[in-house]
Amino acid sequence: MSIDLQKAASFLAGYGRVLDRRRFALLATDAGPTVENRRAVLAALDGYRNADDGYGWGMEPDLRAPESQPAGALHALEAIADVGPETALATPALLDWLHRATLEDGGLPFALPVADPTACAPFWAQADTGTSSLQITAAVAAQAHRAARFDLRITGHPWLEKVTRYCFDAIAALDEAPFAYVLSFVLGFLDAAADTRPEALELLRHVGKFVPEDGAVPVAGGAEGETLHLLDYAPRPGRPVRGLLDEQAVIRDLDRLESGQLEDGGWAVDFTSYSEAAALEWRGYATVGAVSILRANGR
Repeated sequence: MSIDLQKAASFLAGYGRVLDRRRFALLATDAGPTVENRRAVLAALDGYRNADDGYGWGMEPDLRAPESQPAGALHALEAIADVGPETALATPALLDWLHRATLEDGGLPFALPVADPTACAPFWAQADTGTSSLQITAAVAAQAHRAARFDLRITGHPWLEKVTRYCFDAIAALDEAPFAYVLSFVLGFLDAAADTRPEALELLRHVGKFVPEDGAVPVAGGAEGETLHLLDYAPRPGRPVRGLLDEQAVIRDLDRLESGQLEDGGWAVDFTSYSEAAALEWRGYATVGAVSILRANGR
């Protein structure tokens, strides 16, 4: 099997948002990312930034409202982490926004209030804004820990310690298999945090018992066939989370992902999108993710 990078680029040119086209440019040459490509990703990111230093405006494709949201911060930090050493000037201000949005117990609400729910998924528009969500908190914190590998401003920010402690305590209290997305984001968070926090490794073993042998976690109540696969939460070789997984299961999932490129050059998603725009944007996002994972794994 093999993938066609030119067809992937053509798909993104036709249907992808600028941010994902710029992220793809980081991956598309064997010479590696250039300074110009890194800065272009950060420039594209600025289009989603608000005056309060958070991110919105459909940064999360199914949350198209302009207000700054934890999900917007998640995608912003993911892009910042992907860029790597070319640090974003706006990062400390984003962390300050997250600190203000964080609830008293150290967690983030699943979403903040949405004034206009047009084309927003109901689980975003109708979220409980006053209760911490381990799902979104772990997802945001994971990307912050990834970006902190390159940016000491994140490592030293008080929000990171507060949110990390919330996640550790909430994960330690899990005594049964959580919802698929919670499990996936928890595993990704612990894997990222393990670089600097040894207790993350113990917690990885704690939640490892909830990971199926083949690594595939069906999404209860999701679209027909909606499943989170092991490459969703363990995308990179040599990482601690891979120690929970059978190597043959990893190979099979890489084969699955490699064979997933469609005739138009892009990859599909198996979950429900809540607007035509979101459906295309998710495919662009998934295409960048697939190429990134496959390249990282030597495919």
